[in-house]
Amino acid sequence: MPLTDLLTPDAVLPALKVNGKKQALQELAAHAARLTGLDERDIFETLLQRERLGSTGIGEGIAIPHGKPARIDRLFGLMARLERPIDFEALDGQPVDIIFLLLAPETAGADHLKALARVARILREPGVLEKVRATRDASALYAVLTQSSASTAAA
Repeated sequence: MPLTDLLTPDAVLPALKVNGKKQALQELAAHAARLTGLDERDIFETLLQRERLGSTGIGEGIAIPHGKPARIDRLFGLMARLERPIDFEALDGQPVDIIFLLLAPETAGADHLKALARVARILREPGVLEKVRATRDASALYAVLTQSSASTAAA
């Protein structure tokens, strides 16, 4: 599954300003709601419920909050690079500055898990995280992510 199936150029936020985890999830839910037409509160509550099970901060400054809000009909991704790292209660205890939000239909099953694995794999490719952290432009960030996606899909 190429990342272009999940992520569109307008779903890349190159310099999100937030002060903490809850505010980050609120901002991501608001942006996702604008792009999907879903209810912002429903998205936010879905993300909060998932975080209560355990942090989606996977380490190395990366978090992949995810959930299955009502009425979404396709996998949806939103990527944000934070202006300042925040505490996300990540597994390695490190602050998070890269967040990839993933929303999936309730019926997604294995596709949801495959998408999560794909995002984590791309962000952990050698050199990708450094490029993402160094890029300040949304279209350039989109290119970094989708070119990395294409190269791993071909491998």
